[in-house]
Amino acid sequence: MKILSWNVNGIRACATKGLVAWMVASEADIICLQETKAKPEQLDRSLLEVPGYRAFWHSAERPGYSGVVTYTRTEPRHVEYGLGDGWEDREGRAIRTDFADFTLFNIYFPNGQRDQERLDYKLAFYDHLLETAEALRRDGYRLVICGDYNTAHKEIDLANPKENSDRSGFLPVERAWLDKLVRHGYVDTFRAFNPAPEQYTWWTYRFGARRRNIGWRIDYHFVSEDLRPYLRGATIHPEITGSDHCPVGLELAF
Repeated sequence: MKILSWNVNGIRACATKGLVAWMVASEADIICLQETKAKPEQLDRSLLEVPGYRAFWHSAERPGYSGVVTYTRTEPRHVEYGLGDGWEDREGRAIRTDFADFTLFNIYFPNGQRDQERLDYKLAFYDHLLETAEALRRDGYRLVICGDYNTAHKEIDLANPKENSDRSGFLPVERAWLDKLVRHGYVDTFRAFNPAPEQYTWWTYRFGARRRNIGWRIDYHFVSEDLRPYLRGATIHPEITGSDHCPVGLELAF
């Protein structure tokens, strides 16, 4: 089982840079895209009918903003949009798809950089997700939670940690939530295989950051501990361009 996740920073723009060809060539079982910035009715058939996949879209009410889509070769047993009861997801940030062996969340987590109100919204989103995930685990579900988390966890996960210690995306309170996620029994799959530094998934478009590899690792596949025995690999693909993020991959064997 191969799962890919990518914040495409606008699916229409990324499509002009070879997105569909990359999807088909990847031979992934599931592809999760975030920050699509489009509603399905705005897209042409090449994105709506990618060969071999069925697509599930969740778009923001606000035009040109946020949005996620999950492409899958296997028909899900169940699909939900948003984070479940108690969270009205008008920003199109989450899709849940249930399969035989696991439940997958494809999530575009909020960015807290604008102001304190948005930071509070981001932290509330984090907490509601964890409540939802834990309720599912109590009911016997095994979880994969992928997407753009908009937070670098450890100092190893960004190029300039000291300079960014007071910036949303690396604030102590945001990093503490990722610590809490780990304490609750979720595995950062990439770090389960690769402890090396300078492994990033996002680079600003400014200052030649990508060429110089001055980036942040903010895109993840976390899995519940009961999926650890099925992990076979986790990857980052900086060679794939088309967005300010790059794809991240997960392989599971059941």
